[in-house]
Amino acid sequence: MIRLAAVLLALLLPAAAIAQESIVAGLSQNRVSITADFDGSEILIYGAVKRDAPAPGGAPLHVIVTVEGPSTPLIVRRKERQFGIWINRDSVEIDRAPSFYAVATTGFLNDILSETENLRHQITIPRAIRAVGAVDQAADAPEFIEALLRIRTEEDRYRLAERTVHFTESTLFRADVILPANLTEGPYRVRIFLTREGKVVDHIERRINVRKEGLERWLTTLSREQPLIYGFLSLFIAVAAGWGASSAFRLIRR
Repeated sequence: MIRLAAVLLALLLPAAAIAQESIVAGLSQNRVSITADFDGSEILIYGAVKRDAPAPGGAPLHVIVTVEGPSTPLIVRRKERQFGIWINRDSVEIDRAPSFYAVATTGFLNDILSETENLRHQITIPRAIRAVGAVDQAADAPEFIEALLRIRTEEDRYRLAERTVHFTESTLFRADVILPANLTEGPYRVRIFLTREGKVVDHIERRINVRKEGLERWLTTLSREQPLIYGFLSLFIAVAAGWGASSAFRLIRR
């Protein structure tokens, strides 16, 4: 019995040591307002590792930070050139894709996160995209998903920034995430993961509320609640702008 108790204690001690490490974190702001002159925003994510006992030896501790915008379904289409014009051919429907997704880490992602933990928590950008029936829609469905990743990366909407999280003595950390100007309105999910030897030790989640303010907010509400009035207003503005440009051009020619 004594030998059995010793074996059980040896097995439980590492797990207990890992469980004693937890995250205490905060955000520089939890609300972003999109106004007429909005050109992006920078979010400071900071925190510390709380321990009830000295840090265990062995592999170092790492931090992974993700910022995820609202997810929406979408259709990815492939264009082909036929008879001198480009037309849409095959398409794949994506069940869910984040409008924005940024990942910042203390180390190289492949070194600090196992594939099992990535699958469980859906941390990397490809794992954040859900396309369950894509294979049934096209034989080369992975190429459509790769195209989506490439396009949104070029638009700076998907971003991987390895080794950009500053970690001081495995205790204090901070990450600066820049939100682009073309933000989608809605709740943004911020997740922070502690990993050791590729396994997630602890994780925490925070929210950032992004919404339009001022004239942008009024126009968005009008387009959703009064689409007919919004359409007439848009037409009036277009006619007025065209008439103003035409009058200005006639004055210049004189």
